[in-house]
Amino acid sequence: MKYHTIANTDLHVSNLIMGNMRLTELSLQEAEKLIRTAMEEEINFFDHADIYGPDYVGQCEEYFANAIQMNSSLREKMVIQSKCGINSAKNYYDFSKKHIIDSVNGSLERLKTDYLDLLLLHRPDPLMDPEEVAEAFNELQSSGKVRHFGVSNHNPAQIQLLEKYIGQKLVVNQVQFSIAHTPIIDSGISLNMGIDQAVNRDSSVLEYCRLNDITLQAWSPFQNGFFEGPFLGDKEKFGKLNEVIDRIASKYSVTNTAIAVAWITTHPANIQVVLGTTNIQRMKDASKGSEIKLTREEWYDIYKAAGNMVP
Repeated sequence: MKYHTIANTDLHVSNLIMGNMRLTELSLQEAEKLIRTAMEEEINFFDHADIYGPDYVGQCEEYFANAIQMNSSLREKMVIQSKCGINSAKNYYDFSKKHIIDSVNGSLERLKTDYLDLLLLHRPDPLMDPEEVAEAFNELQSSGKVRHFGVSNHNPAQIQLLEKYIGQKLVVNQVQFSIAHTPIIDSGISLNMGIDQAVNRDSSVLEYCRLNDITLQAWSPFQNGFFEGPFLGDKEKFGKLNEVIDRIASKYSVTNTAIAVAWITTHPANIQVVLGTTNIQRMKDASKGSEIKLTREEWYDIYKAAGNMVP
């Protein structure tokens, strides 16, 4: 497993992350086995959000702690992050001081821990008062409840607005990225061309984060579009892509899952990959991609096979 230290922190983390959004699809025993498999594969980073759970807020956080029988010894081996800012009951975003602090307190109780290594603001709130966010962050940091802060699905200007007021460095930005969803790369590679691929849909967030030492985390690394289904194995829609991935997987004696991971981790930005799988074998397969460094030719062959142009 490849590790790196998140800039401006002391967090030494695996480049693969176990995501827990779908954990309650398993029995408690199955969930424990999945978590322990991740740890055996040397994944030390676990991603949560207060809204994850089909039945009530925080259900997946609670399930995680119960499944693993959380204790201080286990907690020391884990880097745990959670996200807040979405009011799922009313379907709106809320970056108010009260909501942020209440969300963290709830997450800590459910996860059976005294602190979060990282807290991310889940999706941008257009009604955000950055000074109010700063008050919440200061209170959470001074109390020891949150060690570091970041965002999810934020563009550069939104990050800059927050950092004008908060006293902490935002160290992580979690964005959607996979072989079949590449807006953070497309416009840069097609600059100044009159084609759809050249449209800048993300305000150059990849370059911004690299310039400002913000670690990117890729969610839905096996998905096509916004939850439109996995591209791996979809020979009808992604026939050429699967053909190329399978050929490269054969060369490295790994599965197609490992190559989909390696395509992301090969990028020099040290992007972490959030694995949302509940399948133990897929977790193991993905882990084999952590340290594979694809050649430039292989990386570009995969990018082109997904339907992208290299001018």
